[in-house]
Amino acid sequence: MDKILEALVSSSHPLTVKRAIVKKVMEAAEKEVTEEQCQALYHLTTRFILQGEDAFQRQVGLQVQEAYARYHRDEFARFFSKEYVLGLLQQGYGSLDRRDPAILDFLHGSLRLLISCPAVLELAPLLQTEVLRIICERPEPATCAKLATILTDFPQCVPREKAGVLFCQQLVRTFAYFHCPATDERELREYVSQVTRVSALLQGIWKAEPATLLPSLQEVFAIISSTDPSFEPSIALASLVQHIPLQMITVLIKSLTTDQNVKDASMTQALCRMIDWLSWPLANHVDTWVIALLKGLAAVQKFTILIDVTLLKIEQVFNRLWYPIVRQGALVVLSHMLLSFQHSPEAFHLVVPHIVPLVKSLKSDGLPNSKTFLLQFAELIHCMMYQYSGFPDLYDSILESIKDLSKPSEEKIKFVLNQSAWTSQSNSFASGLLKITGKSETGKTGLVNLGNTCYMNSIIQILFMATDFRRHVMSLHLNGSNSLMKKLQLLFAFLAHTQRAAYSPRSFLEVSRPPWFTAGSQQDCSEYLRFLLDRLHEEEKTLSALQVTSQKPEPASTSAETLHNAVSQPVADVPSHPDPVVAEGDGRTLVERMFGGRLSTAIRCLQCHSLSEKEEPFTDLSLAFCPSMSQPHGPTDEHKSSSSVGPCQGAVNGGSESSEGSVKEGTGTKMEMPVVEPTLSVTDLVDYFLAPEILENENCYFCERCASLQRAEKVMRVVAAPEYLILTLLRFSYDATCHVRRKILDNVGIPLHMCLPLRQHGSSASSSSSTAAASSSSDSPESGENLAKKLKPSQKEEGMTESRTKSKKNNLEMLSVPYVLSSVVMHSGMSSESGHYYSYGRNVSSTDGLVANPCPKNLESSSLSENSTTTQEDMGCPDHKSTDWFLFNDSRVTFTNFQSLQNVTSRFPKDTAYVLIYRKQEVSGHPSNSGPVVNGSKLSGEPPLQKELMDAITKDNKLFLQEQELNARARALQATSTSCSFRPNGSDDNEPPGSCGPSGGGGGGGFNTISRLVF
Repeated sequence: MDKILEALVSSSHPLTVKRAIVKKVMEAAEKEVTEEQCQALYHLTTRFILQGEDAFQRQVGLQVQEAYARYHRDEFARFFSKEYVLGLLQQGYGSLDRRDPAILDFLHGSLRLLISCPAVLELAPLLQTEVLRIICERPEPATCAKLATILTDFPQCVPREKAGVLFCQQLVRTFAYFHCPATDERELREYVSQVTRVSALLQGIWKAEPATLLPSLQEVFAIISSTDPSFEPSIALASLVQHIPLQMITVLIKSLTTDQNVKDASMTQALCRMIDWLSWPLANHVDTWVIALLKGLAAVQKFTILIDVTLLKIEQVFNRLWYPIVRQGALVVLSHMLLSFQHSPEAFHLVVPHIVPLVKSLKSDGLPNSKTFLLQFAELIHCMMYQYSGFPDLYDSILESIKDLSKPSEEKIKFVLNQSAWTSQSNSFASGLLKITGKSETGKTGLVNLGNTCYMNSIIQILFMATDFRRHVMSLHLNGSNSLMKKLQLLFAFLAHTQRAAYSPRSFLEVSRPPWFTAGSQQDCSEYLRFLLDRLHEEEKTLSALQVTSQKPEPASTSAETLHNAVSQPVADVPSHPDPVVAEGDGRTLVERMFGGRLSTAIRCLQCHSLSEKEEPFTDLSLAFCPSMSQPHGPTDEHKSSSSVGPCQGAVNGGSESSEGSVKEGTGTKMEMPVVEPTLSVTDLVDYFLAPEILENENCYFCERCASLQRAEKVMRVVAAPEYLILTLLRFSYDATCHVRRKILDNVGIPLHMCLPLRQHGSSASSSSSTAAASSSSDSPESGENLAKKLKPSQKEEGMTESRTKSKKNNLEMLSVPYVLSSVVMHSGMSSESGHYYSYGRNVSSTDGLVANPCPKNLESSSLSENSTTTQEDMGCPDHKSTDWFLFNDSRVTFTNFQSLQNVTSRFPKDTAYVLIYRKQEVSGHPSNSGPVVNGSKLSGEPPLQKELMDAITKDNKLFLQEQELNARARALQATSTSCSFRPNGSDDNEPPGSCGPSGGGGGGGFNTISRLVF
């Protein structure tokens, strides 16, 4: 029969004739056939099946073999023996390699013919060994899929016990080699189908043999955590995730993240590859496992891994949003990665360029679930733009694209951000010490004291709280320069964006410390402030000069334009005729724009009445305290009770009862009694500074017209008001007897609002003045203490002074410029060589609290104090929230309020105001031009953070997270941890803010400062 069949198949008869004869041969299988004939037919049909020349031969082989095996099963079982199967699997068949999928198909078909025969059970041990060997050889997906089909149909052929564990592990490892060769959709579908069949086999084994699951998962992690650069596992492993029971997540993630044997590099690789699995189209729960691992790593503070993986994979995850089949899972992972990455905008800004195209695509693709998805996506984007505000150039197009979608409330955004932060994933055994490593509840950053550097820290904080100055500095494009301004810009950026509770300003200290300052010693913060502003001013002038000379004949280079256009907006002091010095295009430096004012000094000879007048710049006014009020002709009781402005003005004017000197009854204070409440106010000291001075005796003035020394009257007026008015109270007087600088502990009232007298130029005054060159005031002899020292006018000149003041009203129009308090530096201690500095501050810009009714015009110098009565009443009103003010005490930052600032000297007599900064306020209808300008637009908020600054902050924030991570790991390795007591951030009302030690500024009430230096 075999010879007939072989001849028939190879003959040239028509196909219909061949099929008819084949049918007869198959029918003959029902009759008695010898074993020799059966074996011959089985060998022939096997050759047709495996090596048939065409589909007809293979079909004939299958049909005839199936027919004879059905009726002669025992003979077929003897044909399909162990030896025969082993030869097929180990040696192949003829020209067919043993790896050829056709052999497995034949094996599968033959087993199906023996499905109910004991022969299958006899073959099972052999097949268990052989399938393990085949899997260890890393066959192709097609081969594995066929083998998986065989084992699914014949589970008795699956390896058991230890061999079963090894088989699962090797099958998992074989998955890693399932790389997709697909070039079209059909091939891709076939590839996915093959992988699905193999994963289904593993699922069945795991269910039948639970002991094989954990070793299989360990093998998965070993594969995806491999750092071998020559091996990249296939994402087909993602198909296994859906078969892992979700209830195992907690146990598995905890085991992975706390295993000290798992290196960071391995964990990083594993997480990256799990994120790659999001691309697998049919895998469920991949997003669940990825987020669980991210949270697990955050709980054990392995921030380095989280940072690296996020920056490496965030764009890839975003790109998955374009594919509807994997879109939802990708969004879940993307949301968690972005919302938890809160130390830097870097991750979000990586995907910003892709947002608008995706939104447009989602709006137009017409898919039923796109609208719901778009709402979820828009909510995520709103949260991220809220977290990293200040980038209008990046966000404008995004806001435009999602403007018609609902925006979550601010409360919801804050809640989402708070819940998603890495630090919120801390585990239950996190120590208390860890909880204070972040910023205080104020959101502000302290400055580390580097050894008696509180003088610098307090100045930096008040400059940072000068909102418009800070925005100007942050908007500068310094093009990688190593200037002091660049260092200040970097420091401001850290104060605004670092995740540290306190930042160490060591690099800024090294470049900004005056050469004569001894490192590690207490210094004068006012002196440091003058030096710093002068350095910034001179540096910018030098840079501008170099750029102008190197860019001839063009007015400025691109970088120079960037530098000046960002900060060179002219400042409108008050509604008046423009001063030539402040006209647009004057080239003033940033320090001049923000802190620069001008003083006019007029000296009139009392003999010939000739007038000499000059103007000079200033950046701060040094306000001296009044001379002792105990005078031979002491003031009468009437003057004590009705003095025009209190003791200062009375001393300057010699107790005169001029018309300008009257105020409401009872506003004066008695001077001979030491009182705790303020007997002076800042406005009194400003009045005293601007009061006329008589030059006589040894201080006579040399008059050029008289050509001799003459008695003269000296008057100083402010002719250009600065945007930020810096007032230094000269509290340290030199004691010639003891040769030390003693501190004046007088309690000075600090008004929340004040008005500065400003003289507008009249025609005669301006024509007789000689304007000095614009420069910083720090080098001027009049900018220090000497500038504020006044001599008491003689009694016989008082009437003459008063009449001349009245007669000048025709030529000099006096205005009053409104200011509001921005910050105060306090000094705690008894001398300038010791003690401690700390500061109060709040964010105030020129537009905060627009003045609808500015200070009255046509005021004399003493009229400042007429407004001070109202000011003193206003400043006590609790019209500001308790969170408006901050107390900066080196590393510690707390909320406070204006009332606490007012009362600090009353409660702690050694803690006194030293340097004050007032912000000039806009008058309604006369807007200021002091705000920073970027790309031609005035910014009302913080300017965008430049890439160079962002990179530095991101690097330091990453370092900070690494430090936390190392601390957490150190604690994990210790059996016990030492307890650490600390004073939590809280209110400043229960202790002197200047306290840095047992002899702090106040509290004890005594003079127990023994060599007390700040530390």
